Amino acid sequence: MADDVLFEFLHMEMVSHIYKDQASRGEMDKDRATCVSTLEGMGFRVGQGLIERFTKDSPSFKDDLDVMKFICKDFWINVFRKQIDNLRTNHQGTYVLQDNKFALLTQFSSGKQYLEEAPKYLAYSCGLVRGALSNLGMDCVVTAEISLMASCKFQVVIQKI
Repeated sequence: MADDVLFEFLHMEMVSHIYKDQASRGEMDKDRATCVSTLEGMGFRVGQGLIERFTKDSPSFKDDLDVMKFICKDFWINVFRKQIDNLRTNHQGTYVLQDNKFALLTQFSSGKQYLEEAPKYLAYSCGLVRGALSNLGMDCVVTAEISLMASCKFQVVIQKI
């Protein structure tokens, strides 16, 4: 339990620090993309490292769906202490992972006033997923959307070569 709180606090402070650092330089519109990119890059690197540790004793995966099931169960449990609530796919390389009580958004009020600010807190998590999948040999694009507070959908689109 204490680990969860420390991780949430560290995440909030990373986001706050990166946005304050960019705001002090001016031109916030251009810098917003830079902040998201920085956070996503940090998450990417951490995701790569974590997936190496989590899969060292696992058998190899048969296909993309097996990899995504691993991400939804084992990876998500190790990082966020719960499974993904729902995994959907169109069987053509697009997956939607839904977390109805996303750990990094639960500290926000459930009111609509925070919906505009919440997406910046998802860039790191998108990077985590993209980094993990990259290390498993899947080049992809990960985006996130929030319709209600604390409920989040991550869309993973696998780039076919």
